[in-house]
Amino acid sequence: MEKRWVELEKADAQIVEKLSKDLNVDEILANMMAKRGISSFEQAKAFFRPDLNLLHDPFLMKDMPQAIERIEKAIKNKEHILIYGDYDVDGTTSVALTYSFFKELHPNINYYIPDRYLEGYGISTQGIDYAYDNNYTLIIALDCGIKSVDKIDYANTKGIDFIICDHHLPGDKIPNAVAVLDPKRKDCDYPYKELSGCGLGFKLIQAYADKNNIPFEKIEEYLDLVAVSIASDIVPITGENRILAYFGLKKLNENPCIGIKALIELSGKTSDFTITDIVFAIGPRINAAGRIDDAKKAVQLLVAASKDIAEDAGFIINLKNTERKEFDSNITEQALNMIRNSPEMEDRKSTVVYHESWHKGVIGIVASRLTEKYYRPTIVLTQSNGHVAGSARSVVGYDLYEALCECSDLLEQFGGHKYAAGLTMKTENVAAFSQRFEEVVSASITDDLLVQEIIIEAEIPLNDINPKFFRILQQFAPFGPQNMSPVFLSRNVSSYGYGSIVGNNHLKMSIRQETSPSFDCIAFGLGQHLEKINQDKPFDICYTVEEKVWKEKRSIQLNVKGIKTY
Repeated sequence: MEKRWVELEKADAQIVEKLSKDLNVDEILANMMAKRGISSFEQAKAFFRPDLNLLHDPFLMKDMPQAIERIEKAIKNKEHILIYGDYDVDGTTSVALTYSFFKELHPNINYYIPDRYLEGYGISTQGIDYAYDNNYTLIIALDCGIKSVDKIDYANTKGIDFIICDHHLPGDKIPNAVAVLDPKRKDCDYPYKELSGCGLGFKLIQAYADKNNIPFEKIEEYLDLVAVSIASDIVPITGENRILAYFGLKKLNENPCIGIKALIELSGKTSDFTITDIVFAIGPRINAAGRIDDAKKAVQLLVAASKDIAEDAGFIINLKNTERKEFDSNITEQALNMIRNSPEMEDRKSTVVYHESWHKGVIGIVASRLTEKYYRPTIVLTQSNGHVAGSARSVVGYDLYEALCECSDLLEQFGGHKYAAGLTMKTENVAAFSQRFEEVVSASITDDLLVQEIIIEAEIPLNDINPKFFRILQQFAPFGPQNMSPVFLSRNVSSYGYGSIVGNNHLKMSIRQETSPSFDCIAFGLGQHLEKINQDKPFDICYTVEEKVWKEKRSIQLNVKGIKTY
């Protein structure tokens, strides 16, 4: 299915003109700046020259003084502290960062990651019981806990204090913990609301370091972990996250911690890591530990004190990632066959597939794969602990969580947000749920939402793409949510020579436009256009601009996202 091309509206003309003049850049780049909220030289400087001195004071966050005071008391009194976190990348990096920092100051500290299958997401009764049985009197919970009202009440009966560091939306009631750090609390005035869980862990150690005269360089060591969490948890790369991601990538590329270095070597890519590279090369390997085995192994890797330990842990995690890929590939193919072999399922506006033997750890990935293929709200279900468990994914613009609310009488429990959710139900409800979900989606989704979009930043002539343009474009990085790598549109281009197919249906070609120089292009998965672009007729392309390195020679390449022939 061809994707819809959606051109963004231009920014305010006066702001664009002023930026263009003040910064000596062309109006295309000034327009991009204005769309990202930049309207002055000072804002441009803050955007293009990230500065760790511009990080917010961590004590602006509600409950931060109480959190630091409680940790200081625990360290002074030699209490046992347990660092508790979720089993995904954000959770395990959060735990690794916080544990590593406080381990330098306090020997009586350990970490705990709940079992995905036996305990489920978030703070568990089993985890609290483990803390009680092992004499832990303070638990620092990261990337979870904001809705664990009953679990915190239970911990209080056991004499265990909690500090919660969470970035998810709170419920109606805030847990009765010693401190609850969450910028999304309605009563929290912290200036930036979109930190990752590991970002919150960083603010906690920043606050402790500030109060206890520990040099900032000591906490800078952990910025590579923060960058991995920001990329993998897909939080906006704006404001404070942009600063943390920028310096975190710098640390990751120049001097990563031993554990991340092991993952980099296993990935096969050794330099110039971007946010996208983390998403595809590092994040899945860390996640694989919790999906297939035990997420504690991911933390063991990330806190490794020696190269040998890191290489051993990395080897095991890489094996689990290979195993995860096999599960993912096999289950995706089974699910696709179910849809292909059912005309009724093919014609639906939603996808619900179920098989009792599918591995619960990869159904979220499979749901994402099916959404990519059919581009409609998708739920993948499997058996787990006597119930049916599911993972749901949506398409841009459609509120999946609201749709699940309308099916809630058929569910045991569910949670998540607009674009991703988890759910459980009784086995006997699967057929009824599948039908109800389809009815809800059909009644509430519009046809345009069922066609994937390519968001186009601006239309530009190829002549505008020169070394200066590209140099400034690179400074918009790191790219990610709310600062995506810009897609440009150029019309009436023509093939320069003949295109060819490489790899798995990828189109390789050179193009030019009137008097422009020629540009090498790669168009992944767009081999079906080969015949038409070779007919010496003009066509339109949308693309990102990137650097190609071949035999140590660097050149500009266009990564083509869409082709329209006449």
